[in-house]
Amino acid sequence: LHHMHEEQPVPIALYNRAGWCKDFAIKSLEQRDLAYRVAYTSDTTGGLKLAVTSGLAIAPISRSNIPDGCRELTTADGFGAIDSSNVVMHRNPNASGEAIDGMQDAIREAFVNRL
Repeated sequence: LHHMHEEQPVPIALYNRAGWCKDFAIKSLEQRDLAYRVAYTSDTTGGLKLAVTSGLAIAPISRSNIPDGCRELTTADGFGAIDSSNVVMHRNPNASGEAIDGMQDAIREAFVNRL
């Protein structure tokens, strides 16, 4: 098990592009006066997971994406609570059929099992 969260400055892995996840992670570290350095960037969650599992950095990823052998950092580790997010599914009211209904049900079921 890696202990990257104990290093100073904390090495972090972030998405390349600006967005709420990247902004939230940086803001959270700065609010806690935690020194950090960007050790790795990626366009994908898979890339961030690789950085975490290889011991390069910690990363702001969803609980459902925490790799095997890794764990969520908590307030006991000096990190804040993770914000939650809402997923919304919009369906075209003018489209119908078994395939569309099936896809809607499959997507809904996939997210229900992640809660």
